[in-house]
Amino acid sequence: QVQLVESGGGLVQPGGSLRLSCVISEFSGYYSIGWFRQAPGKEREGVNCFSSTDGNTHTAESLKGRFTSSADYAVNTVYLQINDLKPEDTAVYSCAAGRFPYGFCSLEPLQYPHWGQGTQVTVSS
Repeated sequence: QVQLVESGGGLVQPGGSLRLSCVISEFSGYYSIGWFRQAPGKEREGVNCFSSTDGNTHTAESLKGRFTSSADYAVNTVYLQINDLKPEDTAVYSCAAGRFPYGFCSLEPLQYPHWGQGTQVTVSS
């Protein structure tokens, strides 16, 4: 059973930046990591995904330019960099792992069977 642990959330002022980390217990054999967020009273939203096979990434259209992902395979970690944070970015951010064809990933949470516990991001002045 693969395990994922997120960290890096916190309170940040509008316009600030954060880098979230997702440590995966077994990176080999899992092809994609998805990042999702859920704000109070709202449905879970796909933010970004990363394919570990070729480094391909995909960001939700409305978030392009502010959200990017990368990986450090030496420490089994995928990162989500968030820039120019806005109050509407406030949510619990979670990473998830799932198998996909080479080079593919998805922003659909139902396609990911393994999830971390989430980390809170609060954007407020």
